Amino acid sequence: MTQQILQLWIGKWRSLIEIILLSVGIYYGYLYFRGTRGAKVLTGLAIVFLTLTLISQLLNLVVIGWIIRSFSVFLAVALVVIFQPELRRGLAELGGHPIFSLTSEKRETVHDLAEAVTQLANKQFGALIAIERDTSIRVYEETGVIIDSIFSVELLLTLFHPKAALHDGGVVVRNGRIAAAACIFPVSQRETLDRSLGLRHRAGLGITEESDAIAVVVSEETGGISICHRRRIERNFTPETFRKRIGEILLQGTYEETDPEQLAREVDLPPTRDNPLVPHQKERSNDTLAV
Repeated sequence: MTQQILQLWIGKWRSLIEIILLSVGIYYGYLYFRGTRGAKVLTGLAIVFLTLTLISQLLNLVVIGWIIRSFSVFLAVALVVIFQPELRRGLAELGGHPIFSLTSEKRETVHDLAEAVTQLANKQFGALIAIERDTSIRVYEETGVIIDSIFSVELLLTLFHPKAALHDGGVVVRNGRIAAAACIFPVSQRETLDRSLGLRHRAGLGITEESDAIAVVVSEETGGISICHRRRIERNFTPETFRKRIGEILLQGTYEETDPEQLAREVDLPPTRDNPLVPHQKERSNDTLAV
């Protein structure tokens, strides 16, 4: 009798653990897909599938029920194809977690980066810098001009000078070297973003959605410094707080552990303006984002 009761409790605990794991998976899956281009597709598929299943069960529609069961495997394959970008980003984020990260940045490079960004902000030179981590971004490096030079403050200031030929675009930094300049980065297509967000900041956020790279953005309009990482953006850094935060991210691998509000202020997006973005539109001083 005691053994039967023990087995019953073990069975219930197993069911409880399964329910908890499924709930956590569904919740975090919802948080991840919310605001992406695939969110509406996923919602539509779920509505169609649940509606057909409910109707077949209530009206005892044998053929429709058989079709739903038969095509469940093909539906799983279709979901992988439809949500391939989102799944790829999710796996890249998992593999790029600090626990599994194999990349370590030299302190000298981080110091030079902080010094260069500080001077760019003081001069109000617009800049977009992507620091490659474990996931390769060579596909975006090939869209620009190959530099392959040792990282230096002077070179970075020269590249982003408003009258320089390579100032329009992003710079890729790999292993303490400036790999390429004038690179075209993917622009974030997240539906929750306001249209007033500048293209430079959208590109910085976009490269972090496609890889585990760290993007640093300097606003040409205000000289404001922003850091994009792990599909989020932190803004309004001072030179001191930027040095501290970029050191935490690159040297210590600290992402969510440090409260960004202690280092930079994140506020809501302003209402959408009537005029659309154009390729050469400068960032506005009130462009802000909280992800």
